[in-house]
Amino acid sequence: MIAFAGLALWSAPPASAQQQDIDAELDAYAAMPNGPGSGKYPAIMEVDPSLPDHVIYRPADLSRLDRRKLPVVVWGNGGCSADAASSRLHLLEIASHGYLVIAAGQILSGPGAENARETVAKPAADGGLPDAAVTADDMVAGIDWALAENARRGSRYFGLVDKRRIAASGRSCGGLLALRVAADPRVKAVILHNSGTFPVGNTLMVGGVDGSRTLLQGLHTPVLYVMGGKIDIAYQNALDDFAAIEAQPVFLASQDVGHGGSFRQPNGGEGARVAVAWLDWQLRHSICAGMLFTGEECELCRAPGWTVMRKSLPDANLRGW
Repeated sequence: MIAFAGLALWSAPPASAQQQDIDAELDAYAAMPNGPGSGKYPAIMEVDPSLPDHVIYRPADLSRLDRRKLPVVVWGNGGCSADAASSRLHLLEIASHGYLVIAAGQILSGPGAENARETVAKPAADGGLPDAAVTADDMVAGIDWALAENARRGSRYFGLVDKRRIAASGRSCGGLLALRVAADPRVKAVILHNSGTFPVGNTLMVGGVDGSRTLLQGLHTPVLYVMGGKIDIAYQNALDDFAAIEAQPVFLASQDVGHGGSFRQPNGGEGARVAVAWLDWQLRHSICAGMLFTGEECELCRAPGWTVMRKSLPDANLRGW
């Protein structure tokens, strides 16, 4: 079966030694504590009773924001699964830099969860992939909730959400959901991790999600792809997207870590660092953050282990584009 659904390319059962390595990695990740991230605002993850089918990642002490408001990032889980804790270290890292991150689903893995291991989508006996457990509509519901809480007196988020600064992001199949959400006019930044679309006319459905390249037509903002190198099963999909995107600036950054990315590394690893910089540049107009991506000798261009491709990017100090 030639498809990516989350964290694996399913064709044949892995060798026992390979499975042991995977199990060991999943167990190590499950044992890692939650956060608090490396940013200025130590972060927590929680479920808000008013949004029970989502997990919130936010600065623990909102009073420390002073006059700063929280941009919103809505997240699509790998495999389009219901495990909104599967990328918890990555999302806590983003939140620790002063963001309100909302992932559709529930806390199904990590410390305190009934099954500590990250949930990984697997094929049924007939080889078919399970339908997506979360949808783009669930991600949009996260945006709607954040804006409603910002306006509701008595909410802990009253007046603290920056309704002009909203991003959509996701991992693998969740990246396809983020691309669908990217068409929402409220979205001002897009990041796809280990993801990419499929050719127009291709009938392939990924976990019940239409991944057609027509999704790119909804882009109205610059887009960042963070990939895992040639060994990433979505790498060619991302390269094809890069070639197809003409109307918006696009940056593709890749390091040879495979389809699993750096999500299981402390604070989400290098992938989270790059994502935070993109958000700070796109949403907060940080010139310093923009230097990671712009200029003849951009910082990421020179960073060991990274390869980059870029198209139509402006200078770091340009705003309102």
